Amino acid sequence: MANFAKPRAPRFSMEVYQNEFLPEGGRDVHAIVTVTSTGGATATTARALGQDAAVVIMVDCSGSMEYPPEKMRGAREATAAAIDTLRDGTAFAVIAGTHEAREVYPGQGLLATADPATRAQAKEALRGLSAGGGTAIGTWLRLADGLLRRSTAAIRHGILLTDGRNEHEDPAVLRATLEACAGRFTCDARGVGTDWEVKEVTGIASALLGSADIVADPAHLAEDFTLMMEKVMGKEVADVVLRVWTPVGAEIQYVKQVSPSVQDLTGRRTEAGPRAGDYPTGSWGDESRDYHVCVRVPDAAVGQEMLAARASLVLPGPAGEPGSPVAQGLVRAVWTNDLAASTAISPQVAHYTGQAELAQAIQQGLHARKMGDVDGATAKLGRAVQLASASGNADTARLLSKVVDVVDAAAGTVRLKAKVADADEMTLETRSTQTVRVKKT
Repeated sequence: MANFAKPRAPRFSMEVYQNEFLPEGGRDVHAIVTVTSTGGATATTARALGQDAAVVIMVDCSGSMEYPPEKMRGAREATAAAIDTLRDGTAFAVIAGTHEAREVYPGQGLLATADPATRAQAKEALRGLSAGGGTAIGTWLRLADGLLRRSTAAIRHGILLTDGRNEHEDPAVLRATLEACAGRFTCDARGVGTDWEVKEVTGIASALLGSADIVADPAHLAEDFTLMMEKVMGKEVADVVLRVWTPVGAEIQYVKQVSPSVQDLTGRRTEAGPRAGDYPTGSWGDESRDYHVCVRVPDAAVGQEMLAARASLVLPGPAGEPGSPVAQGLVRAVWTNDLAASTAISPQVAHYTGQAELAQAIQQGLHARKMGDVDGATAKLGRAVQLASASGNADTARLLSKVVDVVDAAAGTVRLKAKVADADEMTLETRSTQTVRVKKT
């Protein structure tokens, strides 16, 4: 493990957990890379005020937000709460989203700078929000992107709230918009009520490296928005990448974030020099995340060893210049004929392999349930219960218990419930990728 200091930024450290021993003929090396950032919150409170963050809040104002009226009222209150949470000096704007996007505050293609006066003006402008029209989320994101690109802030973030499906826009348009916005800003997405599409909301958050969640009761929106904005205000550095170098003959099979949620980064690789690739990780404050790296190495004889990969965390350099590593870890491969050594599984690798399977089992089980495949749904959701129980993922186990009756958690024996509330099923699906960290030994 190596640490490198960078002034005026969080301190990053990296640890690698793996079983480096491979049997004769073994080629796949698995490692969990834990990245920890400290010092961000302290730096946030101490640094001089300035426009180091820019935030755009996108509020669904389609006609369905008025049914029931609590949704529109909750959205206004939540947006006001988020505005109150903005740190002085933060650039911000509010967008009303329907089948088109409209600037609510400050308008004229500008961002306001948060202070007591602008916060009061923005909250006054929220009184004019009313429901009417359709839903075309890509237009909201494109307007937010245009506003954020006017800012020189390092942290560029969006918060998006919707209550319905993206019915007034071709799915290909939304996909193209997400591809265009990826890397330019991060975005948290929330679905309020139970009439929205889980895959749309989670897809937005995934593409833009943010979080996704359900707020079934509009009364809880303000609390959720406040917590979201507090996390954004705690971010200290943006555009951080995990750079993985491999030697000649070695190939990356996948790179996944596995904590705090499962996020496959493999397809987002950008080349970073000979045999090196960068995987985006978004913005960081005081936090720790885990990544699962799988490398396929050339076959070698017993007794040989090699460096299978070198992982580095790289911050952006000044004025767009190439960044330098702030933390580094090594992944090794050693061939042995010791059966006990080569068959041992790293506890961290085993744990997160199980958490990834848990997320997949939930999603497949819920899909089978929707399709009327009782046997398939029972098998997959039973396996999910078993994995959640074994890993100590109590939150997911609790959500599963609202969809199935658990007969034997350890064995994965369950019965599908005859009736399941839409909110319970959607909460389980939306939060299926959230993981628990490996138990410390």
